[in-house]
Amino acid sequence: MCGRFTSVTTSSELADFFEADSALADQGANFNVTPTSDITVVREDENGQRRLDLMFWGLVPSWAESPSGASRLINARSETAASKPSFRSAFRQRRCIIPVDGFFEWVSHPDRKKKQPVYVSSRDSRPLAFAGIWETWRDGTSSGGLETLTSCAILTGPPNNLIAPLHDRMPMILGRDQWSEWLDRSTDDVAYLQTMLQPAPEEWLQWWPVSMRVNSIRNNDATLIVATPVTPDGEAEGQGRLL
Repeated sequence: MCGRFTSVTTSSELADFFEADSALADQGANFNVTPTSDITVVREDENGQRRLDLMFWGLVPSWAESPSGASRLINARSETAASKPSFRSAFRQRRCIIPVDGFFEWVSHPDRKKKQPVYVSSRDSRPLAFAGIWETWRDGTSSGGLETLTSCAILTGPPNNLIAPLHDRMPMILGRDQWSEWLDRSTDDVAYLQTMLQPAPEEWLQWWPVSMRVNSIRNNDATLIVATPVTPDGEAEGQGRLL
């Protein structure tokens, strides 16, 4: 599962990192990216060139009557994406990379009624390359002409040993040596593609507890990813102990 992440690296830095073309202007850091936001993705265009684009986070199948169900399709299970009607066409033909600087999970804690948020990031401070799929939806009923929405979903799978205590799913993270083949639009061998979707090595990642402020989508600043002691119910935040 991945329902919230951070996007701090600028578009120009991402373009360099992923060796991609980009016409996107650098945007401010987003420390609380939520579903149905426009997010940066890396995909391959018709000429085989990598490029950065903005896409709506929450996949809308091409055959959907409306985008109203997008918030339910922010993630796709890697084990079944190739066979599910909502995802199978995109899995075969329209794959992407979703760069993130880290992501949040929520875990149960014995001293709290509410779950404790934790932040997961790479150990080397570089962006994580989430495996994703994308789709184009067209609204032929629009009175103003044909409206088009390009949307995406993050592929998830079983967790590694580091993430397993946090959640029973994790985003599928691609290594640099997998980027080209994952993005290649001519590759449609489902069995081969699924072999690329494995839990990331534990040594790639790290995590720590963070402030309960991340629970509100109104909060969006760098303090959301600062390590914060876990505060038992009834005490002021910041006076507890780390997990």
